[in-house]
Order: sequence, then structure tokens, then C-alpha cells
Amino acid sequence: MTPSHTVDEAPLKRTHEPIVWSLFGAGGVLSAMFGPMLILVTTILVPLGILLPTGTLSYARVLAFAQWWPGKIAILAVVALFLYHAMHRLCHSLHDLGFHTGTGAQIVCYGFATVMSGVCAVLLLTF
Repeated sequence: MTPSHTVDEAPLKRTHEPIVWSLFGAGGVLSAMFGPMLILVTTILVPLGILLPTGTLSYARVLAFAQWWPGKIAILAVVALFLYHAMHRLCHSLHDLGFHTGTGAQIVCYGFATVMSGVCAVLLLTF
């Protein structure tokens, strides 16, 4: 008995989409779960002394956090993943608005996120 349909046996085409979607997804989860909390704590609660003492986000403490290796990794993760998430949304929003730029917009958007993530990494490693 032979099947009524044939299977396309063409080799699979390599694509960058899994990498882009994983960075977009990780950035989306991070921005949805921690973004509002970071904004609330750093701009409202700590400056008003509601949640923690007002000296909690002093320059010396934030500098110490930024010079600590786990702090550097956390800062880089937040900046890089937020950037990739935002640039992925921007790239697809351009397409939704009728700007069919093809790979040009992808190169610009993802390139910007990559370059800025690299700049962040270099600055964190330098200081």
C-alpha cells in the first residue's frame, strides 16, 4: 500500500529565526516580569523611602553592584535582552505598518541591538 501523499525530501534550510525568537522571548519575559518592578522600585518606592531606606540606591552602592561580577551579568542581561525584544518588536511593527523593508530592517534592528549589547559588555568589563 502506498501513501496518497508524498513527503517533501528537500533539505532543511538554515535560518536565524530560532536565535532571534529566543532572544525576543527571553527579553519579553524579562521585560514583562521585571521591567515594571524595576521601574516602580527605582523611580518611586526607594526615592520616597517607602520600601527600602533612601540610601539603598546611593551612588556607592550602585557602583559596587555594577563592579560585582553577578551584578555585571545581571545588568548585561537586562540591557541586551530588553534591546533585542524592543528591536524585534520594532522590526515586525514596521512590517505591520506596511513598510516591507525585507532583510534591511532586520539587519539594522538586530545589528543595533547587537552593537549596543557589545558596547554595554565592553563598558561593564572596562569599569
